[in-house]
Amino acid sequence: MPDFGLVLLAAGRGTRFGPAPKLLGLLDGEPLVRHAARAALDARLGPVVVVLGAHGPAVRAALDGLSVTFIENPAHAEGLSTSLRAGLAALPQPEAVLVLLADMPRIGPHHLQALVQAFSEPGPAPAAVVPVHAGQRGNPVLLNRRLLAAELAALTGDRGAGRLLARRTDIREVALDPAVLQDVDTPAALADLA
Repeated sequence: MPDFGLVLLAAGRGTRFGPAPKLLGLLDGEPLVRHAARAALDARLGPVVVVLGAHGPAVRAALDGLSVTFIENPAHAEGLSTSLRAGLAALPQPEAVLVLLADMPRIGPHHLQALVQAFSEPGPAPAAVVPVHAGQRGNPVLLNRRLLAAELAALTGDRGAGRLLARRTDIREVALDPAVLQDVDTPAALADLA
């Protein structure tokens, strides 16, 4: 069985949400970022690294008491790729890493476990496992570091791994529920999930 690690990307500014930190927005009485962190921990797949940037102290406080490792990304303003690289660097051992977005509070442990199960199926290991709903790829994703190391290290700008995965044919897709497409960018989006 491969080793897994989990990276929770929580460094963004969330400017479309308004002046208040998006990841502290409450859903069911709990900050968005805490929903995501609990899903990562409850999946019991490996260590969880939370990448902090904008609003770092407040996000850290929102996760108080959870068994996660915090990594500061001083370059977070340069885009999502810098946070992904920082999170991966904090997990030097795992063969595969699950990457979660902190603004997707309806992701649960079962979503993460489904990605791992698909990765572990017989046959050649895929470069990544991505969830799909209604024909659209979503998040979180599982990345095979052994196959993608050089490409991940070269990522730049405000994009994650989606751009490099679009060019590969060795991606395994897993059909999952609409939660894999439901991120929160605005107060209205948060209200829709309530």
